Amino acid sequence: MRIPILSMFMTSPFEGLQEHAEKVRDGAAMFRIAIKCYLSAECESFERARQDVSDLEHQADAVKRRIRGHLPKGTLLPVDKFQIFDYLKEQDKVIDCFEHVLDWLAFRPADKIPEYFRGDMFFLVDSVLDPIDRLNEMLTDARRYFKTFSQEDRKIVKEHVRELRKKEGQADILEATLKHDIFAKETDAVTIFHLIRLVEMLGEIADHVENAGDRMRAMIAR
Repeated sequence: MRIPILSMFMTSPFEGLQEHAEKVRDGAAMFRIAIKCYLSAECESFERARQDVSDLEHQADAVKRRIRGHLPKGTLLPVDKFQIFDYLKEQDKVIDCFEHVLDWLAFRPADKIPEYFRGDMFFLVDSVLDPIDRLNEMLTDARRYFKTFSQEDRKIVKEHVRELRKKEGQADILEATLKHDIFAKETDAVTIFHLIRLVEMLGEIADHVENAGDRMRAMIAR
């Protein structure tokens, strides 16, 4: 019988992972606001929203450093600490991507984004952001699993992982469709490059969310 050894510690590294995930979730909400603001001719607060995302990214980095600094050599954990670090790296890349996308958008004015592309861009943004709430849910359930080692709790975590993979697959399909439309409708090389890279960067958000799920799947593997 496996003993739930996290109860031996006053704090669990998974509490830090969840705190970090909450920063990612808050960053996702602000990222969505920034995107809508960028594409709205009436919005003048894009730079402020962009800075808010950057501030949350810095806060997430601080949590990341604290997690890494509080896992000294010899600490007893139910999983290898490097698995925790791998998970944290992927989760942290999600909020990094928010900042990178907004920086990329800032290189060109919003009126350079074609009208036909805007609606589909919103669909892609929603597609890559929707799974982020599941990261928090998955961590809540993972924390419970690593206390109980219940088979039922393990199944719940695995279901979160499957759902994250499913969402990433849906985002991939939408990403491919958008790329096809861009090449079919655009002739200006700079616009093509800017839009294609934008679509790829948005897709990377879903990739890292899925990767975080895969790292969690490895942690609960028997």
